[in-house]
Order: sequence, then structure tokens, then C-alpha cells
Amino acid sequence: MISVLFLFTSILGYGVYWSSYDMERLPKGTLIAEETSPDKTYTLKAYTSDAGATTSYSVIAELSSNKVTRKSKIIYFQYKESNASIRWQDDSTVIINNVELHMPNEKYDYRHDKEKLKQ
Repeated sequence: MISVLFLFTSILGYGVYWSSYDMERLPKGTLIAEETSPDKTYTLKAYTSDAGATTSYSVIAELSSNKVTRKSKIIYFQYKESNASIRWQDDSTVIINNVELHMPNEKYDYRHDKEKLKQ
């Protein structure tokens, strides 16, 4: 009985994560900005995303590695934005719309930013 309950809870938990928080499922729209890191290791592409008539535009940024073969990943997601300002501070630090991220491991998702959620 405990095993079945654990399995059910795990499947339900993954389903909620997959449908609500998995950044790789975010729809990419129109490319609005593209910048390469100073040492040419990374390329960051920003897109506007429109999920439909009842939502506002969002900005999604996708990081690609130019030197190591790896799948590109979404590292930035901000709701109610339609422009992207990308500035590389150094070879591994990028600022996207005033959010500083250290590559390749940091991500920004407005849904997890408590300061932004309070506004």
C-alpha cells in the first residue's frame, strides 16, 4: 500500500512540475535579440512568447554552447515583458533585463522570484 501511494504521489508531483514549472516546455516565439559571449563560448537568444489571448507577452532566453556539444537550454523566463536587453559582463556572466546570471548553471524564472511575485 505504501509503495502504491509513493508511486502515485511521485507521478502526480512530476505531472505538476512538467505542466507548470518545466522551462523547456515554454513556447518560443519571435527572435528579438541574440548575443555571443566575449570568448565566443556561449550564444544567448531571446524570444518573445505569446501563449494566447488571455496572457501577456513573455521573454524567454535560450543558452547554446558553441564549444561543447550540448543541448541548448532555457535560462531566463519573465512574464509581462516584450523586449530583451542582453549584455555580457564577462565570459561567463550575462545580464538579461537587469537580471545577472552566471553561465552555464544559473537560471531565472519569474515564478520562483519572491520579490517579483510580490509586485
